[in-house]
Amino acid sequence: MSKDKATDAKASEEQVDAVKASKSKKPKVADLLEEIEDLNILLTESKDKHLRLFAEFDNFKKRNIRERLDLLKNAGQDTLSAMLPIVDDFDRAKASAEDEKTEETLSEGVSMVYNKLYNVLEGKGLKKMVSNGEAFDPELHEAITKIPAPTEDMKGKVIDTIEAGFYLNEKIIRHAKVVVGE
Repeated sequence: MSKDKATDAKASEEQVDAVKASKSKKPKVADLLEEIEDLNILLTESKDKHLRLFAEFDNFKKRNIRERLDLLKNAGQDTLSAMLPIVDDFDRAKASAEDEKTEETLSEGVSMVYNKLYNVLEGKGLKKMVSNGEAFDPELHEAITKIPAPTEDMKGKVIDTIEAGFYLNEKIIRHAKVVVGE
């Protein structure tokens, strides 16, 4: 037990010496205020950095979700784009059958298939662009040729559509090929 008391006494002496040393090295108020100011600046910078990182991560999550939704929304674009020439052929066949000058007719079954195809494509987000009579817009139309306008009000407008344009979920997947009046 005497060793414990001696050790305790020695530890006490060291603590007393440390307190005396700290009293003799008493920091000045100005130094303490400067240190507090530095620590406040460091804290403010750390909070700002944390806030910016949090905002950046939140923006990343939102952008990632938006890109995934966009990808899912337009996932079938390649397939639908590949089907557009078939749809064009179907339209031409129907127009030919409806022409009074030809003897060809489109059977009721083929008409039903035509309507069903268009309904399915519209359900997938495919929408045909309306071009005839509209003002020429290079964002939507591709001018194949220009011809004299039949009337003055048709100048700068689409006279005829050679190949229809299509939207997929409000995004243009094929520009309309048109004839423009001048």
